[in-house]
This record gives sequence, C-alpha cells and structure tokens, in this order.
Amino acid sequence: MSTKRAPVTVNGRRYAWPQQSLVVVCIDGSEPAYITEAVKAGAMPYAQGMLRRGTDRLAHCVVPSFTNPNNLSIVTGVPPAVHGICGNYFYDRESNAEVMMNDPKYLRCGTILAEFARNGARLAVVTAKDKLRKLLGNGMTGICFSSEKADSTTVAEHGIDNALAFVGRPLPSVYSADLSEFVFAAGVKLMATRRPDIMYLSTTDYVQHKHAPGSAEANAFYGMMDGYWAKLEALGCTIALTADHGMNAKTDGAGKPKVVYLQDLYDEWLGVGTARVILPITDPYVVHHGALGSFATAYIPDAVDPGWLSRRTALLPTVETVLTRSEACERFGLPSDRVGDLVIVTKKDSVVGTSASKHDLSGLDAPLRSHGGISEQRVPLIVNRPTSNIAPDAPLRNFDIFDVALNHVH
Repeated sequence: MSTKRAPVTVNGRRYAWPQQSLVVVCIDGSEPAYITEAVKAGAMPYAQGMLRRGTDRLAHCVVPSFTNPNNLSIVTGVPPAVHGICGNYFYDRESNAEVMMNDPKYLRCGTILAEFARNGARLAVVTAKDKLRKLLGNGMTGICFSSEKADSTTVAEHGIDNALAFVGRPLPSVYSADLSEFVFAAGVKLMATRRPDIMYLSTTDYVQHKHAPGSAEANAFYGMMDGYWAKLEALGCTIALTADHGMNAKTDGAGKPKVVYLQDLYDEWLGVGTARVILPITDPYVVHHGALGSFATAYIPDAVDPGWLSRRTALLPTVETVLTRSEACERFGLPSDRVGDLVIVTKKDSVVGTSASKHDLSGLDAPLRSHGGISEQRVPLIVNRPTSNIAPDAPLRNFDIFDVALNHVH
C-alpha cells in the first residue's frame, strides 16, 4: 500500500494513510481483566505475544459507557458533544417522544470511515447487531453489514450480496457468542479476498453480560477471538483493539440485581408523572441486561428545585454521583440538548431502573452484569505493532484508537 497518500482530516483531527491494511476492533463490554485473565490461563497465545511486542495501554471510554455513544466516538474520533449520539435511547423534547437513537439523522458529524472512503480507500465494516450498522456506515461507500442480518444483504445497501453465503457460516442467534464469531470470520474472509485498506469490526457483549473475567466461558470466547486475530496478523494487518465499555457485576450479596427504581421514587417524592426518568441503555436486546445500567437522566419541570432533588437523590446508597445537565455535559462531553436536567450515575455494584413494573428480568439466566457508569470507563487499547511519540502517562480515550494506529505505529 502506498504511504504517499495525503493525510485525511476528520472532525479537526489528522490521520495518516495506513501503511498496511488496518483492522480496528471494538470488543463490546471488554473489561481489561478479560484479556488479562484469558492470557494468564493460556487461552490467548497470539495476544500474549502481541502484548509483549506491540502496544499495551489502557484508555477511558465515553460516559455513559454504552455501546452506541462509544462506537460512534471511536469512528468519529470525538466525544458525543460533537457527534450527538449520547445513548441508545433518548427523550426528544420537540416531539415529546422517547426514541431509539439508531438513525443516522441523529449523527452530527462525519466519520473517519466515510472520509477515508471518500478519499479512495477500500472500506469494510462488520458489526454484530444491526442497530449500529446504519450509524457506522453513514456516508461511507464500501462493505457494511451486520452478523444479525447477514442473510439479507445486497450490493445496493450493504456493498455485498448474500454475506451469509460469502462467510459460509450459519446465521447466528442474536443471543449467542456466535454472533461475534461471525464478525471475525467475515473479517478474515474479507481481508483475504477483498483486501480493504481499513476494516472496522464491532462485537456484542452477550458473553460479558453473562460471564466474569477468568471464567471458562469468557476464556473460551477470548480464545476464539485470539485465533482470528492471529489469522489477520498472518494476512499482514495492523490490528488495533479497544472496547466500548467495561462490565461489572450489579448484584447484592445474594446474587440478586441491586437496583434503585428511580421513577418509582420520583413519583413518590414529587407526584406521579412529575419527573421523567430516561435510561439510555434501553434497546431491543433486553435479555442481556433487562434495560438496567448505571446511568440515567431525569427531566423535571421548572416547579421542582433541581438542587433539592439532586441532594436527595445523592443520598441514596446505590448512587455514586448526581450532576446537573451543564455539569454532566462538561464532565462527560455530552450534547446538552439530548440530556435531561439531572444525570444520575450509580455505583460499581448497582444499576438504575425506571419503575419496577417496567423491567422484565425473567430473561436473565445469570446474575446481572451490566455497565453505563464511571466504573466501566476503563478499557484496553492494544495494537499489534509498537508505537512512538505517545507519552507513557498520556491519558488516552478509546476514540484515540485510529489516531494511535494511523499516526503512531512504526
């Protein structure tokens, strides 16, 4: 690949042209301990060598530590205050409706992927769940499809006909480790046959929601990924790994979900329906987490004193911090028009719900593990090549991964 192409500037950041095919992987829900424990158990021989000879750093993800805000930060190189996607779900005040934020119309800037494609690069994106596909592929020419809908791809919409037949694997269940394995199988096949200049692979955190770091199931899952990374290495790729968020157990001593149902409390304190609690983790895949995460935002009428409500909420034993809209947007880099009057973040072992009657936890077949808070901010940032001109103590974000892989690899 030519190294003489002009750098590409996206959202105020400059990116060098890749010297060899670049594969950026977002491992959904990858608490750093998952890789550490799997390597220690001997389940990841390729990663063991990669960590020794490449770049092994930690970074912080975006808060709320959910899938959509972080994937979009990774592919735009900027926080949600710029790209606009601050959750899976938000309250649209203009339409007085609670809506999924998975439509590209909510995206407020271009992506690194689209800009490189516009400059002539060959691009490929494979994501586990279809909820992300249109956002990641917005404005991009190239191949872009999901494992979930691999049986219905077309050249016109996805850049490839019948991805299922192309990959040669059965269509995986959305609630399975196979959904992520399909992403990697597709990535290796695309790299071997289509040779994209840049490829973005994004998994699902089904396994991490069910199994702790070091468990046999988690080690097997990371061992599976390790094998595909070795194949990408053999194909001459630069491989850059990060995560959209970490993952923690959200249970009490008896293993039951540790939940504060905030809408119920606000209805009791203020009157039914006076305040509106929004959970940005909400998406169609409730078996993973029952729509329970560690981040919520609340809309309150002018008649309610936000200071009083903030102080009272902060006294709840499961709550880590309560911030006003302006405080939260400044601290976390969020768009002010898509955040409520208060932001509530719960502690490492706790989650926040709306009303107990609205959360069906019957699908949880393992102790609740979830994310969304400050406690899930720490994620890996790993490259299979050495890097230079990055200070050992430089604070890194997961959305620095393209900068690290394109501007600092040697």
